[in-house]
Amino acid sequence: MSDISPLQDSQLSSSQKETFESVKSAMGFVPNLFRVFANSPVAVDAYLTLNSLLDKSSLDSSDKQVVLLTVSEYNRCGYCMAAHSAGADLPDGVLNALRDGASIGGHPKLEALRRVTRAAVDQRGWLDEAQVQAFFEAGYSKAQLLDVLVAVAMKTLSNYTNHMADTPLDEPLQGAAWQPD
Repeated sequence: MSDISPLQDSQLSSSQKETFESVKSAMGFVPNLFRVFANSPVAVDAYLTLNSLLDKSSLDSSDKQVVLLTVSEYNRCGYCMAAHSAGADLPDGVLNALRDGASIGGHPKLEALRRVTRAAVDQRGWLDEAQVQAFFEAGYSKAQLLDVLVAVAMKTLSNYTNHMADTPLDEPLQGAAWQPD
């Protein structure tokens, strides 16, 4: 692994400290992912900007979690799987299916979202007409299809960062720890 360690408070600039106070206020703690991102102010800003834009997207909370967990499972990112599992508010069985990389039974709309997300990542965006049509037939819109890509970009940034840094899992996330098969 590379030597991209999480920065401690004493290593942060004054603007980074302000950002971290905002993160701590929202989340209750500063996740190690943000401490790793702090090695590059641009990376912190990119992640926070994408997250803010995703919050404004046409995807609802469950939709966002499905996309973020699907990408993280695909990319085999234990850190992000734990982080999004810990805070997930999903219908019964959905979280376990996503953590297993399995179909979401009993929730056809969320399953259509999982499938299009998985296909977009696996096929690098080269979705065929049948995949797109199945997504639309499930009740999703063109805007939501593009918003899926915003979530994919955000999650890819954090997944790859965690892979390079071997980001240690935070204590509050330990109960949702996940290991890829």
